[in-house]
Amino acid sequence: MPAPPLSKQDALSAIFAALSDPTRRAMLKRLAQGEATVNDLAAPFKMSLPAVSKHIKVLEKAGLLTKTIQKQQRPCKLNGAKLKQALVWIEQYKEVWEGRVDRLAEVAKSLQTTETAIAAAAVSSKEEIAADFAKSDLATNLIAPQAANMPSTAQKDQQDAETRQASQASPKTPKKTKRKDDDKQAQPQIGFDF
Repeated sequence: MPAPPLSKQDALSAIFAALSDPTRRAMLKRLAQGEATVNDLAAPFKMSLPAVSKHIKVLEKAGLLTKTIQKQQRPCKLNGAKLKQALVWIEQYKEVWEGRVDRLAEVAKSLQTTETAIAAAAVSSKEEIAADFAKSDLATNLIAPQAANMPSTAQKDQQDAETRQASQASPKTPKKTKRKDDDKQAQPQIGFDF
């Protein structure tokens, strides 16, 4: 009795359900070589004939194999048209995944290029920092002896304070007196003695 026709989506579900078992996949692989009887399909497996018959019924319901009647034997053969339905369905997603894999490869290559550039920049920066440090170390060595001879800011402030104190302590002459002395020096001396 043939199985009732299934809708396309249900047919795909039945095909993939049948392909999900490794025993059934092995049976299909054997049928790809040519027709085989139930006993031929059961030979590589350590299972009873009723268990093998159940696997064959699942494959038959999915439409992946067909049984024919030849005298007392019932040889099975592969139905490639149903496998092609599964293959067509898989192919449409294959393009999507291959595109994603290609994009992933591009991103990985971009990241590797960026990582290489960052590493090169880090080495370059490290060398520049070392060169700058060496220059600053050289400048420090040149300036340090000169700085040792120069008074510090605190020392300068102390010297300025001492100078101010010394000038405040000395007596100042009144401005008028100083001006008279300046005037006497400016006038010509005439020689009168009184």
